[in-house]
Amino acid sequence: MPTAVISDIHGNAEALKRVLEDINKRKIDRIICLGDIVGYGPEPLECVDLVRRQCQWSLMGNHDFAVLYEPTNFNAGAESAAFWTRDQFDRESDAKLRADRYDFLGRLRVRIVEQLPDMNMPILAVHGSPRRPINEYIFPDDVNNAPDKMEAIFDRVTTIAVCGHTHVPGVFTSEPDFYPPDELGTDYRYHFRPNEKAILNVGSVGQPRDQDPRACYVILHPDHAQYVRVEYDPGITAGKIKLIPQLPVWLADRLFEGR
Repeated sequence: MPTAVISDIHGNAEALKRVLEDINKRKIDRIICLGDIVGYGPEPLECVDLVRRQCQWSLMGNHDFAVLYEPTNFNAGAESAAFWTRDQFDRESDAKLRADRYDFLGRLRVRIVEQLPDMNMPILAVHGSPRRPINEYIFPDDVNNAPDKMEAIFDRVTTIAVCGHTHVPGVFTSEPDFYPPDELGTDYRYHFRPNEKAILNVGSVGQPRDQDPRACYVILHPDHAQYVRVEYDPGITAGKIKLIPQLPVWLADRLFEGR
């Protein structure tokens, strides 16, 4: 039974709904989320409601953490978006719904190790990295520029790990090396090998940053992972961002360019 892995939705309900439709068309009924459901985007409440209804579980990302506590090491635009997002939670007039949403965020875990259905190996799931699950970025350039960092991260991986956070999809291997989806063949599949270690960044649903504006997610199968790109209309989300003074205009503009 395959599992769909989504991450970094960032309040982009338009992208999330198109991804969920694609998952449903493929008759995949198990979805997990690696965090950053909110932050940056104009529809945090709808995204939280969709994830808590349709995902088996979700992790906590740094933007989810910021809504519950405080933005940490955020730039000015991201910080403003975090405070605006929290305000949307607080403004909910239905007291039970407001409490349920906060309770959902408060129960998000920072790491999960799980034996997925039909897979003969455990999968480690984090938002950031196996070393620092919420906040550490693993960049493609790290394989060349930070080999000690990559070695320390892979020391915490037993077999396969999945993460998000950078919004840049691709597979890290313990050589170390990095393979973006375009280098995995026309079917965008990475086939698991016995006794290997690999970290799969599943990309971003709501704010891709690999120069491809399409939403991205991964389907885990027993013997391989498949990257999927989904078309959606970024103009719908961008238009809503531009109507909210607390959300910088560049958050709208970047959606068209995948940056």
